[in-house]
Amino acid sequence: MMDHDYTLPVPMGSGRRLAMGWLFLALYSLIGAGLVVILVLIARMPVIHDLMPWTGSFKTALVIHVDLSVLVWFLSFAGLLASFNLKEGSGSTGLVMLGMSTTGAILITFSPFLGVDAPFMNNYVPVLENGAFFLGLMLFLLGVGGMSVYALLAARPSEGWTCGAGALRFGLKSGLWILILSILTWVWSYAVLPKGLEGAIYYEALFWGGGHVLQFTHTQLVILAWLWLATASGAECSLTPRVTGILFLLGALPAVIAPVLHWRFAPGNPGFQAGFADLMKYGGGAAALPAGLAVFLAWKKADSNNRWQPLGVALLLSLVLFGIGGVIGFLIQGINVTIPSHYHGSIVSVTVAYMGLTYHLLPAFGLQIPNGRWAVRQLWLYGGGSLLHVFGLAWSGVLGVQRKTAGEAQGLETIPKKLAMWVTGAGGLIAVIGGILFLVLCYRAIRKRDET
Repeated sequence: MMDHDYTLPVPMGSGRRLAMGWLFLALYSLIGAGLVVILVLIARMPVIHDLMPWTGSFKTALVIHVDLSVLVWFLSFAGLLASFNLKEGSGSTGLVMLGMSTTGAILITFSPFLGVDAPFMNNYVPVLENGAFFLGLMLFLLGVGGMSVYALLAARPSEGWTCGAGALRFGLKSGLWILILSILTWVWSYAVLPKGLEGAIYYEALFWGGGHVLQFTHTQLVILAWLWLATASGAECSLTPRVTGILFLLGALPAVIAPVLHWRFAPGNPGFQAGFADLMKYGGGAAALPAGLAVFLAWKKADSNNRWQPLGVALLLSLVLFGIGGVIGFLIQGINVTIPSHYHGSIVSVTVAYMGLTYHLLPAFGLQIPNGRWAVRQLWLYGGGSLLHVFGLAWSGVLGVQRKTAGEAQGLETIPKKLAMWVTGAGGLIAVIGGILFLVLCYRAIRKRDET
Protein backbone atom coordinates (compact mmCIF):
# COMPACT_ATOMS: atom_id res chain seq x y z
CA MET A 1 0.00 0.00 0.00
CA MET A 2 1.28 3.45 -0.93
CA ASP A 3 2.07 5.82 1.92
CA HIS A 4 -0.46 8.32 0.60
CA ASP A 5 -3.27 5.84 -0.06
CA TYR A 6 -5.88 7.11 2.39
CA THR A 7 -8.56 4.45 2.00
CA LEU A 8 -9.94 1.64 4.15
CA PRO A 9 -10.71 -1.87 2.86
CA VAL A 10 -14.39 -2.70 2.56
CA PRO A 11 -15.47 -5.27 5.18
CA MET A 12 -16.63 -8.68 4.02
CA GLY A 13 -19.43 -11.02 5.08
CA SER A 14 -21.44 -9.90 8.12
CA GLY A 15 -19.29 -6.75 8.39
CA ARG A 16 -20.38 -5.66 4.92
CA ARG A 17 -24.05 -6.34 5.71
CA LEU A 18 -23.69 -4.28 8.87
CA ALA A 19 -22.05 -1.41 6.98
CA MET A 20 -24.82 -1.44 4.37
CA GLY A 21 -27.45 -1.44 7.13
CA TRP A 22 -25.98 1.73 8.64
CA LEU A 23 -25.86 3.29 5.19
CA PHE A 24 -29.55 2.52 4.61
CA LEU A 25 -30.41 4.05 8.00
CA ALA A 26 -28.44 7.16 7.06
CA LEU A 27 -30.32 7.43 3.77
CA TYR A 28 -33.64 6.94 5.58
CA SER A 29 -32.82 9.87 7.84
CA LEU A 30 -32.35 12.13 4.82
CA ILE A 31 -35.69 11.07 3.38
CA GLY A 32 -37.48 12.07 6.57
CA ALA A 33 -35.48 15.28 6.95
CA GLY A 34 -36.14 16.25 3.34
CA LEU A 35 -39.89 15.89 3.72
CA VAL A 36 -40.15 18.14 6.76
CA VAL A 37 -37.62 20.73 5.51
CA ILE A 38 -40.05 21.76 2.76
CA LEU A 39 -42.48 22.86 5.47
CA VAL A 40 -39.68 24.67 7.31
CA LEU A 41 -38.53 26.62 4.24
CA ILE A 42 -42.02 27.68 3.14
CA ALA A 43 -42.89 28.77 6.68
CA ARG A 44 -40.03 31.29 6.56
CA MET A 45 -40.61 32.82 3.10
CA PRO A 46 -42.35 36.22 2.92
CA VAL A 47 -45.94 36.40 1.60
CA ILE A 48 -46.23 32.62 1.15
CA HIS A 49 -46.19 31.95 4.89
CA ASP A 50 -49.30 34.17 5.25
CA LEU A 51 -51.22 31.78 3.00
CA MET A 52 -50.33 28.66 4.94
CA PRO A 53 -52.56 27.72 7.89
CA TRP A 54 -50.01 25.39 9.47
CA THR A 55 -47.02 27.67 10.10
CA GLY A 56 -47.62 27.16 13.83
CA SER A 57 -46.03 23.74 13.36
CA PHE A 58 -42.79 25.34 12.14
CA LYS A 59 -40.93 24.56 15.36
CA THR A 60 -42.10 20.95 15.43
CA ALA A 61 -41.02 20.44 11.83
CA LEU A 62 -37.68 22.11 12.55
CA VAL A 63 -37.03 19.84 15.55
CA ILE A 64 -37.57 16.68 13.50
CA HIS A 65 -35.62 18.07 10.53
CA VAL A 66 -32.58 18.99 12.61
CA ASP A 67 -32.51 15.74 14.53
CA LEU A 68 -32.82 13.62 11.38
CA SER A 69 -30.55 15.65 9.09
CA VAL A 70 -27.78 16.20 11.63
CA LEU A 71 -27.91 13.81 14.58
CA VAL A 72 -29.30 10.68 12.88
CA TRP A 73 -27.63 11.20 9.48
CA PHE A 74 -24.19 12.03 10.88
CA LEU A 75 -24.15 9.35 13.57
CA SER A 76 -25.55 6.68 11.24
CA PHE A 77 -22.67 7.44 8.91
CA ALA A 78 -20.36 7.20 11.91
CA GLY A 79 -21.84 3.73 12.48
CA LEU A 80 -21.09 2.89 8.85
CA LEU A 81 -17.47 4.00 9.23
CA ALA A 82 -17.21 2.15 12.57
CA SER A 83 -18.03 -1.09 10.77
CA PHE A 84 -14.84 -0.61 8.69
CA ASN A 85 -12.84 -0.96 11.90
CA LEU A 86 -14.15 -4.43 12.78
CA LYS A 87 -11.84 -7.40 12.42
CA GLU A 88 -12.71 -10.09 9.88
CA GLY A 89 -15.57 -12.31 10.98
CA SER A 90 -17.14 -9.65 13.21
CA GLY A 91 -20.32 -7.74 12.53
CA SER A 92 -23.25 -9.88 13.67
CA THR A 93 -23.28 -8.35 17.18
CA GLY A 94 -23.41 -4.92 15.62
CA LEU A 95 -26.74 -5.78 14.00
CA VAL A 96 -28.34 -5.52 17.45
CA MET A 97 -26.98 -1.98 17.78
CA LEU A 98 -28.19 -1.17 14.29
CA GLY A 99 -31.66 -2.46 15.16
CA MET A 100 -31.83 -0.27 18.26
CA SER A 101 -30.78 2.84 16.34
CA THR A 102 -33.20 2.10 13.50
CA THR A 103 -36.10 1.71 15.92
CA GLY A 104 -35.08 4.95 17.63
CA ALA A 105 -34.88 6.87 14.35
CA ILE A 106 -38.37 5.71 13.33
CA LEU A 107 -39.80 6.75 16.70
CA ILE A 108 -38.17 10.19 16.40
CA THR A 109 -39.68 10.64 12.93
CA PHE A 110 -43.23 9.84 13.97
CA SER A 111 -43.10 11.20 17.52
CA PRO A 112 -45.27 14.28 16.67
CA PHE A 113 -48.12 11.85 16.03
CA LEU A 114 -47.45 9.71 19.11
CA GLY A 115 -47.62 12.29 21.90
CA VAL A 116 -48.06 15.94 22.77
CA ASP A 117 -46.69 18.50 20.32
CA ALA A 118 -44.35 20.45 22.62
CA PRO A 119 -41.21 21.51 20.70
CA PHE A 120 -38.15 23.09 22.35
CA MET A 121 -35.56 24.70 20.10
CA ASN A 122 -32.48 24.14 22.25
CA ASN A 123 -29.11 23.77 20.56
CA TYR A 124 -27.64 20.52 19.21
CA VAL A 125 -30.53 18.17 20.04
CA PRO A 126 -33.82 20.07 19.85
CA VAL A 127 -36.60 18.03 21.39
CA LEU A 128 -40.31 17.30 21.43
CA GLU A 129 -41.34 16.88 25.03
CA ASN A 130 -43.19 13.61 24.64
CA GLY A 131 -42.42 10.03 25.61
CA ALA A 132 -42.12 8.62 22.08
CA PHE A 133 -39.49 11.18 21.12
CA PHE A 134 -37.33 10.57 24.19
CA LEU A 135 -37.63 6.79 23.86
CA GLY A 136 -36.55 7.08 20.24
CA LEU A 137 -33.65 9.38 21.11
CA MET A 138 -32.46 7.05 23.87
CA LEU A 139 -32.63 3.95 21.65
CA PHE A 140 -30.82 5.68 18.80
CA LEU A 141 -27.98 6.93 21.00
CA LEU A 142 -27.66 3.59 22.78
CA GLY A 143 -27.34 1.88 19.42
CA VAL A 144 -24.75 4.31 18.09
CA GLY A 145 -22.81 4.32 21.37
CA GLY A 146 -22.92 0.53 21.54
CA MET A 147 -21.70 0.28 17.95
CA SER A 148 -18.79 2.60 18.75
CA VAL A 149 -17.78 0.49 21.75
CA TYR A 150 -18.11 -2.71 19.70
CA ALA A 151 -15.96 -1.29 16.87
CA LEU A 152 -13.24 -0.39 19.37
CA LEU A 153 -13.31 -3.71 21.24
CA ALA A 154 -13.51 -5.92 18.14
CA ALA A 155 -11.09 -3.78 16.13
CA ARG A 156 -8.79 -4.90 13.35
CA PRO A 157 -5.09 -5.05 14.25
CA SER A 158 -3.64 -1.55 14.09
CA GLU A 159 -1.30 -0.72 11.19
CA GLY A 160 0.12 2.23 13.12
CA TRP A 161 0.98 5.46 11.32
CA THR A 162 3.12 3.74 8.71
CA CYS A 163 0.48 3.87 5.98
CA GLY A 164 -2.54 5.93 4.99
CA ALA A 165 -5.02 3.29 6.16
CA GLY A 166 -3.38 3.19 9.58
CA ALA A 167 -3.62 6.96 9.96
CA LEU A 168 -7.28 6.92 8.86
CA ARG A 169 -8.04 4.14 11.31
CA PHE A 170 -6.51 6.20 14.13
CA GLY A 171 -8.69 9.15 13.14
CA LEU A 172 -11.74 6.89 13.07
CA LYS A 173 -10.99 5.43 16.50
CA SER A 174 -10.45 8.89 17.99
CA GLY A 175 -13.77 10.03 16.54
CA LEU A 176 -15.56 7.05 18.06
CA TRP A 177 -13.97 7.65 21.47
CA ILE A 178 -15.14 11.26 21.35
CA LEU A 179 -18.64 10.11 20.35
CA ILE A 180 -18.76 7.90 23.45
CA LEU A 181 -17.49 10.82 25.54
CA SER A 182 -20.24 13.08 24.20
CA ILE A 183 -22.95 10.58 25.20
CA LEU A 184 -21.39 10.21 28.66
CA THR A 185 -21.33 14.01 28.95
CA TRP A 186 -25.09 14.10 28.31
CA VAL A 187 -25.59 11.43 30.96
CA TRP A 188 -23.43 13.41 33.39
CA SER A 189 -25.42 16.59 32.75
CA TYR A 190 -28.68 14.73 33.25
CA ALA A 191 -27.46 13.35 36.58
CA VAL A 192 -26.35 16.69 38.06
CA LEU A 193 -28.92 19.14 36.69
CA PRO A 194 -31.20 20.64 39.39
CA LYS A 195 -34.63 19.06 39.37
CA GLY A 196 -36.36 22.44 39.42
CA LEU A 197 -35.26 23.33 35.90
CA GLU A 198 -37.69 22.69 33.09
CA GLY A 199 -38.52 23.62 29.53
CA ALA A 200 -36.06 25.35 27.21
CA ILE A 201 -33.63 26.25 30.01
CA TYR A 202 -33.39 22.63 31.12
CA TYR A 203 -32.84 21.15 27.66
CA GLU A 204 -30.31 23.81 26.69
CA ALA A 205 -28.24 23.00 29.78
CA LEU A 206 -28.70 19.25 29.25
CA PHE A 207 -27.43 19.07 25.67
CA TRP A 208 -24.94 21.97 25.63
CA GLY A 209 -21.80 20.18 26.84
CA GLY A 210 -22.21 16.89 25.01
CA GLY A 211 -23.38 18.70 21.88
CA HIS A 212 -20.15 20.67 21.73
CA VAL A 213 -18.07 17.54 22.34
CA LEU A 214 -19.86 15.73 19.52
CA GLN A 215 -18.69 18.36 17.02
CA PHE A 216 -15.16 17.05 17.43
CA THR A 217 -16.34 13.62 16.29
CA HIS A 218 -17.85 15.19 13.17
CA THR A 219 -14.63 17.11 12.51
CA GLN A 220 -12.44 14.01 12.87
CA LEU A 221 -14.67 12.05 10.52
CA VAL A 222 -14.96 14.78 7.89
CA ILE A 223 -11.15 15.00 7.76
CA LEU A 224 -11.15 11.23 7.24
CA ALA A 225 -13.69 11.68 4.42
CA TRP A 226 -11.60 14.43 2.78
CA LEU A 227 -8.49 12.26 2.74
CA TRP A 228 -10.43 9.26 1.46
CA LEU A 229 -12.11 11.31 -1.30
CA ALA A 230 -8.76 12.80 -2.28
CA THR A 231 -7.21 9.37 -2.81
CA ALA A 232 -10.33 7.99 -4.52
CA SER A 233 -10.43 10.97 -6.92
CA GLY A 234 -6.77 10.67 -7.87
CA ALA A 235 -5.47 13.59 -5.79
CA GLU A 236 -2.29 12.60 -3.94
CA CYS A 237 -2.15 14.50 -0.65
CA SER A 238 1.29 15.65 0.49
CA LEU A 239 0.55 14.76 4.11
CA THR A 240 2.48 11.71 5.28
CA PRO A 241 0.63 9.15 7.43
CA ARG A 242 2.69 10.22 10.46
CA VAL A 243 1.78 13.90 10.03
CA THR A 244 -1.84 12.91 9.41
CA GLY A 245 -1.86 10.91 12.64
CA ILE A 246 -0.48 13.91 14.51
CA LEU A 247 -3.22 16.11 13.05
CA PHE A 248 -5.89 13.63 14.16
CA LEU A 249 -4.34 13.63 17.63
CA LEU A 250 -4.36 17.43 17.65
CA GLY A 251 -8.02 17.41 16.61
CA ALA A 252 -8.96 15.04 19.42
CA LEU A 253 -7.09 16.75 22.27
CA PRO A 254 -9.60 19.60 22.86
CA ALA A 255 -12.34 17.03 23.58
CA VAL A 256 -10.26 15.71 26.49
CA ILE A 257 -10.79 19.05 28.25
CA ALA A 258 -14.57 18.47 28.32
CA PRO A 259 -14.64 16.43 31.56
CA VAL A 260 -12.55 19.12 33.26
CA LEU A 261 -15.05 21.79 32.28
CA HIS A 262 -17.92 19.60 33.45
CA TRP A 263 -16.24 18.97 36.79
CA ARG A 264 -15.45 22.65 37.34
CA PHE A 265 -18.75 24.23 36.23
CA ALA A 266 -22.35 23.17 36.73
CA PRO A 267 -24.43 22.71 33.54
CA GLY A 268 -26.17 25.96 32.67
CA ASN A 269 -23.59 28.03 34.56
CA PRO A 270 -22.19 30.93 32.46
CA GLY A 271 -18.71 29.44 32.83
CA PHE A 272 -20.02 26.10 31.57
CA GLN A 273 -21.64 27.75 28.56
CA ALA A 274 -18.64 29.90 27.68
CA GLY A 275 -16.10 27.15 28.32
CA PHE A 276 -17.63 24.69 25.88
CA ALA A 277 -18.27 27.42 23.30
CA ASP A 278 -14.62 28.53 23.45
CA LEU A 279 -13.47 24.92 23.34
CA MET A 280 -15.15 24.43 19.98
CA LYS A 281 -14.41 27.94 18.69
CA TYR A 282 -10.66 27.75 19.22
CA GLY A 283 -10.09 23.99 19.07
CA GLY A 284 -12.45 22.91 16.31
CA GLY A 285 -10.17 23.99 13.48
CA ALA A 286 -6.87 22.86 15.01
CA ALA A 287 -6.66 19.83 12.72
CA ALA A 288 -9.26 20.71 10.09
CA LEU A 289 -7.54 23.87 8.83
CA PRO A 290 -4.12 22.37 7.99
CA ALA A 291 -5.67 19.11 6.78
CA GLY A 292 -8.21 20.96 4.63
CA LEU A 293 -5.52 23.18 3.11
CA ALA A 294 -3.31 20.20 2.26
CA VAL A 295 -6.23 18.34 0.68
CA PHE A 296 -7.29 21.42 -1.30
CA LEU A 297 -3.76 21.81 -2.71
CA ALA A 298 -3.81 18.13 -3.66
CA TRP A 299 -7.17 18.65 -5.39
CA LYS A 300 -5.74 21.57 -7.39
CA LYS A 301 -2.79 19.46 -8.58
CA ALA A 302 -4.94 16.51 -9.58
CA ASP A 303 -5.81 15.73 -13.20
CA SER A 304 -8.49 18.17 -14.39
CA ASN A 305 -10.77 15.36 -15.52
CA ASN A 306 -10.73 13.80 -12.06
CA ARG A 307 -11.28 17.12 -10.28
CA TRP A 308 -14.67 17.60 -11.89
CA GLN A 309 -15.93 14.06 -11.45
CA PRO A 310 -18.38 13.36 -8.56
CA LEU A 311 -15.75 12.60 -5.91
CA GLY A 312 -13.63 15.62 -6.80
CA VAL A 313 -16.65 17.96 -6.87
CA ALA A 314 -17.85 16.63 -3.50
CA LEU A 315 -14.40 17.22 -2.04
CA LEU A 316 -14.17 20.79 -3.35
CA LEU A 317 -17.66 21.79 -2.18
CA SER A 318 -17.09 20.26 1.26
CA LEU A 319 -13.83 22.17 1.72
CA VAL A 320 -15.35 25.47 0.57
CA LEU A 321 -18.43 25.15 2.77
CA PHE A 322 -16.35 24.19 5.80
CA GLY A 323 -14.12 27.22 5.32
CA ILE A 324 -17.02 29.64 4.83
CA GLY A 325 -18.86 28.24 7.83
CA GLY A 326 -15.76 28.65 9.97
CA VAL A 327 -15.23 32.28 8.92
CA ILE A 328 -18.87 33.18 9.59
CA GLY A 329 -18.56 31.64 13.05
CA PHE A 330 -16.15 34.41 14.04
CA LEU A 331 -18.61 37.07 12.82
CA ILE A 332 -21.49 36.06 15.11
CA GLN A 333 -22.88 38.92 17.19
CA GLY A 334 -26.19 38.54 18.99
CA ILE A 335 -28.92 35.92 18.62
CA ASN A 336 -29.77 36.12 14.93
CA VAL A 337 -29.64 33.95 11.83
CA THR A 338 -25.89 34.47 11.46
CA ILE A 339 -25.65 31.55 13.90
CA PRO A 340 -27.49 29.05 11.63
CA SER A 341 -25.55 30.51 8.69
CA HIS A 342 -22.35 29.43 10.44
CA TYR A 343 -23.47 25.95 11.38
CA HIS A 344 -25.27 25.31 8.08
CA GLY A 345 -21.95 25.85 6.31
CA SER A 346 -20.22 23.37 8.61
CA ILE A 347 -23.08 20.85 8.58
CA VAL A 348 -23.50 20.87 4.81
CA SER A 349 -19.73 20.47 4.46
CA VAL A 350 -19.93 17.16 6.32
CA THR A 351 -23.06 16.13 4.40
CA VAL A 352 -21.48 16.78 0.99
CA ALA A 353 -18.37 14.81 2.00
CA TYR A 354 -20.56 11.90 3.09
CA MET A 355 -22.54 12.12 -0.16
CA GLY A 356 -19.31 11.82 -2.13
CA LEU A 357 -18.17 8.92 0.02
CA THR A 358 -21.55 7.23 -0.52
CA TYR A 359 -21.09 7.46 -4.29
CA HIS A 360 -17.67 5.83 -3.83
CA LEU A 361 -18.89 3.06 -1.50
CA LEU A 362 -22.04 1.98 -3.37
CA PRO A 363 -20.12 0.04 -6.05
CA ALA A 364 -17.66 -1.18 -3.41
CA PHE A 365 -20.65 -2.79 -1.67
CA GLY A 366 -21.53 -4.55 -4.92
CA LEU A 367 -24.28 -2.11 -5.86
CA GLN A 368 -24.72 -0.17 -9.09
CA ILE A 369 -22.35 2.71 -9.88
CA PRO A 370 -24.41 5.97 -9.75
CA ASN A 371 -24.71 7.95 -12.98
CA GLY A 372 -21.62 10.18 -12.91
CA ARG A 373 -23.07 13.08 -14.88
CA TRP A 374 -26.18 13.27 -12.74
CA ALA A 375 -24.13 12.83 -9.57
CA VAL A 376 -22.11 15.94 -10.49
CA ARG A 377 -25.30 17.89 -11.17
CA GLN A 378 -26.74 16.72 -7.86
CA LEU A 379 -23.69 17.85 -5.92
CA TRP A 380 -23.69 21.29 -7.54
CA LEU A 381 -27.41 21.68 -6.86
CA TYR A 382 -27.07 20.67 -3.22
CA GLY A 383 -23.77 22.41 -2.55
CA GLY A 384 -24.54 25.51 -4.62
CA GLY A 385 -28.02 25.86 -3.15
CA SER A 386 -26.57 25.48 0.33
CA LEU A 387 -23.99 28.19 -0.37
CA LEU A 388 -26.82 30.50 -1.44
CA HIS A 389 -28.77 29.54 1.68
CA VAL A 390 -25.76 30.27 3.91
CA PHE A 391 -25.20 33.62 2.19
CA GLY A 392 -28.86 34.58 2.62
CA LEU A 393 -28.80 33.70 6.31
CA ALA A 394 -25.58 35.66 6.86
CA TRP A 395 -27.06 38.68 5.06
CA SER A 396 -30.28 38.38 7.08
CA GLY A 397 -28.25 38.16 10.29
CA VAL A 398 -26.46 41.41 9.46
CA LEU A 399 -29.92 42.98 9.03
CA GLY A 400 -31.00 41.66 12.43
CA VAL A 401 -33.40 38.84 11.50
CA GLN A 402 -33.77 36.62 14.57
CA ARG A 403 -33.16 32.88 14.51
CA LYS A 404 -35.75 30.15 15.22
CA THR A 405 -38.66 32.29 14.05
CA ALA A 406 -41.17 32.04 11.24
CA GLY A 407 -43.98 34.09 9.76
CA GLU A 408 -44.57 37.57 11.19
CA ALA A 409 -42.24 36.85 14.13
CA GLN A 410 -39.28 37.31 11.78
CA GLY A 411 -39.96 41.03 11.53
CA LEU A 412 -39.45 41.29 7.77
CA GLU A 413 -40.67 44.85 7.55
CA THR A 414 -38.07 46.16 5.07
CA ILE A 415 -37.30 45.24 1.47
CA PRO A 416 -33.66 44.22 2.20
CA LYS A 417 -34.82 41.84 4.93
CA LYS A 418 -37.44 40.32 2.65
CA LEU A 419 -34.96 40.00 -0.20
CA ALA A 420 -32.37 38.35 2.06
CA MET A 421 -34.89 35.79 3.28
CA TRP A 422 -36.05 35.14 -0.29
CA VAL A 423 -32.42 34.35 -1.14
CA THR A 424 -32.28 32.10 1.92
CA GLY A 425 -35.45 30.27 0.94
CA ALA A 426 -34.49 29.96 -2.72
CA GLY A 427 -31.09 28.53 -1.84
CA GLY A 428 -32.69 26.11 0.58
CA LEU A 429 -35.20 24.90 -2.00
CA ILE A 430 -32.42 24.37 -4.56
CA ALA A 431 -30.53 22.37 -1.93
CA VAL A 432 -33.66 20.31 -1.22
CA ILE A 433 -33.89 19.45 -4.94
CA GLY A 434 -30.25 18.40 -4.83
CA GLY A 435 -30.92 16.30 -1.73
CA ILE A 436 -33.88 14.58 -3.37
CA LEU A 437 -31.78 13.86 -6.45
CA PHE A 438 -29.10 12.28 -4.24
CA LEU A 439 -31.67 9.92 -2.77
CA VAL A 440 -33.04 9.09 -6.23
CA LEU A 441 -29.56 8.24 -7.53
CA CYS A 442 -28.86 6.07 -4.48
CA TYR A 443 -32.23 4.33 -4.83
CA ARG A 444 -31.58 3.56 -8.50
CA ALA A 445 -28.14 2.17 -7.67
CA ILE A 446 -29.63 -0.10 -5.01
CA ARG A 447 -32.65 -1.13 -7.09
CA LYS A 448 -30.63 -2.04 -10.18
CA ARG A 449 -28.46 -4.32 -8.04
CA ASP A 450 -31.59 -6.00 -6.66
CA GLU A 451 -32.92 -6.60 -10.17
CA THR A 452 -29.75 -8.33 -11.40
